[in-house]
Amino acid sequence: MRNTYRVIMVSIIMVVLSGCMYPNSQLEKNQTPNQAQLDMVQSAVDDYRERTNGLVPIRTKPNETPIFEKYLIDFTMLKEKGSIAELPGNAYENGGYYQYALLYPDTDAFVKLIDLRITEELRSVNLRINTYRNQNLYPPFGEVIDKEAGLFTIDHEKLKLDARPTIKSPYSDNLLPIIMDTNGKTYIDYRIDLNNALKEYEHSYKEGDDIRYLLAENTPFLPAYSLPYTIKDGEPVFMVE
Repeated sequence: MRNTYRVIMVSIIMVVLSGCMYPNSQLEKNQTPNQAQLDMVQSAVDDYRERTNGLVPIRTKPNETPIFEKYLIDFTMLKEKGSIAELPGNAYENGGYYQYALLYPDTDAFVKLIDLRITEELRSVNLRINTYRNQNLYPPFGEVIDKEAGLFTIDHEKLKLDARPTIKSPYSDNLLPIIMDTNGKTYIDYRIDLNNALKEYEHSYKEGDDIRYLLAENTPFLPAYSLPYTIKDGEPVFMVE
């Protein structure tokens, strides 16, 4: 009886351990941007559009939603139409780090990614800012970045941070600054990556054009949580309306 009990306990422990180990191995496998998975979703979106006379499988979002966060793919719609059999392993809906979204949904409907680790890090900074604002009249403004655009660095000392808040770029190894406007709303400053993109990719952008599309079109990622940028004297600058 004692031996039987011991066998049962060992079996239970093995099941538990294997259950813990499997997600970890899958985590490493499925948490990176994967061209095969992007291609799979692109094929599914194209198939869905053919089946629905050009409709796209996206969630309904408010009109004021920023353009690069607006057209999130609805995998339920893809599955209901039989356009996709299973979700990509790195998708948020499947426990992954990425939200799948569309660029130019009315025309090309290119499948792109939003890195949700950026979303979480930005949310963490916003929580600190909200806590600070509950105790102070103004947001934790730092130095003026662009007076005309009304943009500032964040005073990290007021938030009890060791350094100015940054986010690892989805495009490079760069650490991108988190900045704020006069209302205390935060954004990611992509000027470093945009400057590199202007040199790396052929383009015909001129002053007044939104050059964020240079990143969106030439990479798997959308420049989420950003302000519009244009080009001036060959350099990326904030677009002032």
